[in-house]
Amino acid sequence: MRQIVLDTETTGLEWKKGNRVVEIGCVELVERRPTGRTYHQYIKPDRDFEQGAAEVTGLSLEFLADKPPFADIADAFLEFIEGAELIIHNAAFDVGFLDNELSLLGPAYGNLRQRVTVEDSLLLARQRYPGQRNSLDALCRRLGVDNVHRQLHGALLDAQLLAEVYLALTAGQHEIGFGTAAEPERSTRHVVLTQPAGARPALTVQADELAAHAARIEAIRKKAGVCLWEPVALLAELEPA
Repeated sequence: MRQIVLDTETTGLEWKKGNRVVEIGCVELVERRPTGRTYHQYIKPDRDFEQGAAEVTGLSLEFLADKPPFADIADAFLEFIEGAELIIHNAAFDVGFLDNELSLLGPAYGNLRQRVTVEDSLLLARQRYPGQRNSLDALCRRLGVDNVHRQLHGALLDAQLLAEVYLALTAGQHEIGFGTAAEPERSTRHVVLTQPAGARPALTVQADELAAHAARIEAIRKKAGVCLWEPVALLAELEPA
């Protein structure tokens, strides 16, 4: 399976108000492994940032002045993501902006979902952690992803962090590496208790010691599903020779 973890930065919060995409970052995963292939592009928006948007990204119109418009990078971007599953945090936001950019190029470009499928990692996080904060920063802290270098929002950096978050968030739901593997067979453990040759020394075990030992064995069994010391427990219950 080929997946593209994607993030965008924009001039504001709503494309319906004329805001535009100013940065796209993508990280490629194949069979849930990063391939090292990325796509990163700054884009000249031909409009000003909304109040606060520039501070969040650290970008400015001066910096973006010599960058290409979306029309010039659209084909390369679409070629990179073609046929993949996009992993996006709060997908409605990014997909809305990118679909708007494509619509400005004319009907021949269609929309993203005609080219890719989309998985919203925010919805996955809300299902796993209902009632909790599920921003990218919150998930990084919760899942042990190092994001101390994230001082500003950047599309490629955020896509790289989201790739780590997504893999941790979905660990155990998919086979990592080589497609679907068969269900591992449960190992069968056979315990054979034999009487040792010759007389055994007589042992005296107090009732409270036996009770404590049995409780410990039961606690291990409940937590792990099996206890490797069960034969010892059985031996302890045998009558001394």
